[in-house]
Amino acid sequence: MRMPKGLTRFQQSGQSHFVTFSCYQRLPKLTNPTACRIFVEALESARKLLRYRVYGYVVMPEHVHLLLSEPESTTLAAALRSVKLSTVKQFRAETHSTGHGSPFWQTRYYDRNIRDYQEFVMKLRYLHRNPVKRGLCSSPEEWPWSSFQHYRTGAPGVVEIESEWTARLRERERLPG
Repeated sequence: MRMPKGLTRFQQSGQSHFVTFSCYQRLPKLTNPTACRIFVEALESARKLLRYRVYGYVVMPEHVHLLLSEPESTTLAAALRSVKLSTVKQFRAETHSTGHGSPFWQTRYYDRNIRDYQEFVMKLRYLHRNPVKRGLCSSPEEWPWSSFQHYRTGAPGVVEIESEWTARLRERERLPG
């Protein structure tokens, strides 16, 4: 796959990335709990395997927003391809879909490097508020397919979120007991 002319990706920069990718033709393929669960599990599996940090995420009916670090062992593009492919394989296995018909995901993704803490906070708030803005719920804590509950309570979810809560927990685990 070739990138559009004039588009430059700044990867291997050590910066965090705000990533958006969509379902094929922006069709609402992530409207049921099974599809959302499969995506979140695929994100966590890829996070562990490819060693990148997830700072935030939200699964919307026809797209996904992620705030993450660059993977330690591969490129961001390869990590996203892994998440997408794993989602499709698992979705087809669980729904007994033959895989014929339209693709699940658009092939491209949008990626913005996060340059400072202010931009990081702005993007994290944006992704957590996206379901409210779209009228899918009245407050971020009502949307089950995001990292908002982790930031609100510190509770672990399916995806390990890199946050102050997580850092404190790791620090406590390192202390002699």
